[in-house]
Amino acid sequence: MKTRVLTVIAMVGLGAAFALPALASEGDPVGIVPTEDDVANANMKRPYSPYAGRNYPTQVYWGDTHVHTNNSLDARGFGVIIGPEEAYRFARGEEVTTSHGELFKLSRPLDWLVVADHSDGMGAMKEIIAGNPRLLADPTVRGWHKAFAAGGETAFQATMEVINAFALGNTPEVVLDREFQQTVWDEYIDIAEEFNEPGVFTAIIGYEWTSTEDGNNLHRNVLYRDDGDVARKMVPYTTAESFNPEELWKWMERYEHKTDGRVLAIAHNGNMSNGIMFPVETNPDSGKPLTGDYMKNRIRWEPIYEVTQIKGDGETHPLLSPDDEFADFETLALGNLNLTVVKEDAMLKYEYARQALRDGLAIEQQFGTNPYKFGMVGSTDTHTALAAAEEENYIGKHAGTEPSAGRWDHPMAKFAGRQYDGWAMSASGYAGVWATENTRKALFDAMQRKEVYATTGPRMVVRFWGGWEFEAKDAMSRLPAETGYTKGVPMGGDLSDAPEGKAPSFLIAAVKDPYSGNLDRIQVVKGWLNADGSTSEKVYNVAWGDADKRALDADGNLPAVGNTVDLATATWTNTIGDPELMTVWTDPDFDPSQSAFYYARVMEIPTPRWVVYDAVRYGVELGDEVWKTLQERAYTSPIWYTPAE
Repeated sequence: MKTRVLTVIAMVGLGAAFALPALASEGDPVGIVPTEDDVANANMKRPYSPYAGRNYPTQVYWGDTHVHTNNSLDARGFGVIIGPEEAYRFARGEEVTTSHGELFKLSRPLDWLVVADHSDGMGAMKEIIAGNPRLLADPTVRGWHKAFAAGGETAFQATMEVINAFALGNTPEVVLDREFQQTVWDEYIDIAEEFNEPGVFTAIIGYEWTSTEDGNNLHRNVLYRDDGDVARKMVPYTTAESFNPEELWKWMERYEHKTDGRVLAIAHNGNMSNGIMFPVETNPDSGKPLTGDYMKNRIRWEPIYEVTQIKGDGETHPLLSPDDEFADFETLALGNLNLTVVKEDAMLKYEYARQALRDGLAIEQQFGTNPYKFGMVGSTDTHTALAAAEEENYIGKHAGTEPSAGRWDHPMAKFAGRQYDGWAMSASGYAGVWATENTRKALFDAMQRKEVYATTGPRMVVRFWGGWEFEAKDAMSRLPAETGYTKGVPMGGDLSDAPEGKAPSFLIAAVKDPYSGNLDRIQVVKGWLNADGSTSEKVYNVAWGDADKRALDADGNLPAVGNTVDLATATWTNTIGDPELMTVWTDPDFDPSQSAFYYARVMEIPTPRWVVYDAVRYGVELGDEVWKTLQERAYTSPIWYTPAE
């Protein structure tokens, strides 16, 4: 096995000998002034400080890859009037005024942000509402302008029409004018450059390519490693050119070739794709069998996946993972984006991350490439310009669902008599990135190597390494990274060629968000490829809080942690669970001949959902159908095992 071996120092307590400087020469009576020789010799030894000499990521940087401002057609249509400037200011921790006049602020600043406005019609809705004569010359656009001016339900329905126009490829040509797009793109980049402060706050340049053909959501966020001088050399790709993700990948290749820049794409949460986000046999664009080129290009350009966001969680579904007691989490599986096609059970298999990870193992056996070997992040997909994902500080999906007494019962969106209920929206999520520094290049590189993880909002700190030599005592260290990087590979990494008689072991550490609930448990989710080409999965409970009060049964199940939530006051107590968990776990069912993946899922104790906070604040009574509590969680990027050839 090739392990990632870094030049690191030993952990405290490993018995390394440290030599004191030689007694000083004349003029140094107390013997503490080092000579040049002392310094030279010391540099060849392990330093006393356990924090010196580290060249691996030591800090997680928190951010959001998916924020829309008034430059997005739908966001402006829903009523957001604030732009990228406010988005960055808010993410940096400043207090801002929302589109509806509320004062809003994060509990703690974020470290980085991607303002990812839709490339189609970027900036156009502001001009439509303002009455730009050039745009209003088109009768459809003129009708939208009048509807938005009328306000209320009329404006809401106009926004639905705009979304449908996108989905059906009927957006008026004048809205997609490339010259206009270049102007808006340049303005956006200027703002990103203004707020980008390497080492302090990173404004990653990006946009959303919004493929919604026939209402099926295949959106991708494109992120740049580059600064503005490079990124502005080409305008973003749009669905006016193609709805096919393969054409986006070609554009990304052209961009890199032309500019010497770097880009990656993040596939949007797939629960509104209606079964085409993760194809297995048939190319959804052509209807022809998938090819090896599709497999290679997908993983080349899409190393990470958005597993959770406001429009529901995308880890797995209870019909796909019936043995997983926590599978039914913030599940939103109603249909495609504009609800023209109601969800069928057969579609679910091709929409959720865990099943895609499983299918990737089987595809690799056939094509030699795993297209779904992705890391996992969370992000909001907010259309308010504000990346607020905490339950008690939830801004809403769009400006029409900003805090109010009735937003829980107000639809997030409504199409032809079908709707997404407001209360079913999730206050989620964020992306944790283990990078060497807070810069565009370092964050991008961490995403590229998949050393990232998703949370549904809380900022719990999670680390996950896999290797062949981890021991129980490794979980006793206060510096697990020293051991993790020396003995194994981090999340997003690969293991292969199992030593004879060895099973992979994993060093896993998690610390609670100080503003959120204690930790219930750490689980390892395993998927593997069977000899007949089918795949299987299993969820293992590997560490848990209140270990003196609960234990695994014979089947590996763990009693529930309990629930301290008081719905009447929207409070809970951290009297159950633990503030931190750390363990070394070895796969008891390992078969060296089977390809497999492993990722950690960290669970909090139950806490109130955002609707309960609203109910207490506004004095409203929630319907029985409303989900009132949740167990927030984190998902690490997987570690993959591949048998020796």
